[in-house]
Amino acid sequence: MDVVQAHQMLMTRYAVLVPNIILIYDHMATLTEEIVFIWCRPKALSSVLFLLNRYVAVLGNIYVFINYLLPASVKLSCSTYKLSRQVLASLQVFIVCFILALRTYALYDRSRCLLALLVIIILAFVGGASTGAFGHHSSTVTNLPEGGCYRIYAAEKIIRLAWMIQPVYELLIFVLTVTRALKTRGLLRLSLTKSRRNIIAVMFQDGVMFFGVMTLFEIPNILTYYHGSDILRGSLRTFTDCMSVTLISRLMLNLHKSVDSGILSAPTRDDDDGLLVLTTGLDVQSTNSSHYW
Repeated sequence: MDVVQAHQMLMTRYAVLVPNIILIYDHMATLTEEIVFIWCRPKALSSVLFLLNRYVAVLGNIYVFINYLLPASVKLSCSTYKLSRQVLASLQVFIVCFILALRTYALYDRSRCLLALLVIIILAFVGGASTGAFGHHSSTVTNLPEGGCYRIYAAEKIIRLAWMIQPVYELLIFVLTVTRALKTRGLLRLSLTKSRRNIIAVMFQDGVMFFGVMTLFEIPNILTYYHGSDILRGSLRTFTDCMSVTLISRLMLNLHKSVDSGILSAPTRDDDDGLLVLTTGLDVQSTNSSHYW
């Protein structure tokens, strides 16, 4: 291994280490809010999804670190390590996509047609991602001299396209969120100075933030698949996965803090201006409880 390859290998290790540190730090930083707004309230679908999203990622990454720190003599084989790590990553991405689908489903007055469409898209995404992740020639694993495993993603066009499915799905969710929010509240009513207790404004602003931040990480990751070397190809995958989990956790905590009634109850209207509000018993001037999704 020459100097350039050694430098690239070091960069890929930092690209795995840094996002995991961010994930764990954010978990600890928001643990108090999690206890107050999730554990101390009646459990419902949103709470379950929040906990799945949060702890599948955290426990999965702890597993990766433990295996990484173990002596070479007791480490899992590279093939077993590759499979288990990819299963955890795929489950993590699926949970994020499903949460985004439910948020959009709630915004559209619990439209079953839209939900069915989003579920079909998610299943297609899972199929495409499985091709990219579990395909026979999707990647290879190499035993490093110090006893670790290193994964090299294939450069085939079908593999590169498979990794673009998630950004396209996120773009679709973003477009649906903006379209619904603008039609419901109007552009001027969605000002960033608007009260955060308006659930539609909360979901709009959080959705824009999620898409903007994820785009900043998805684009460099995609570029590594098309223009990166064998070592750097896909090296930012862990970064995008950890950031998506972190942002979704923040979005769900913010929603639970902003309103007590969740977003999957029957639509009602704000008596002041006749505008649609998505929660039973929720007024833009109050946050009375009913139930979570």
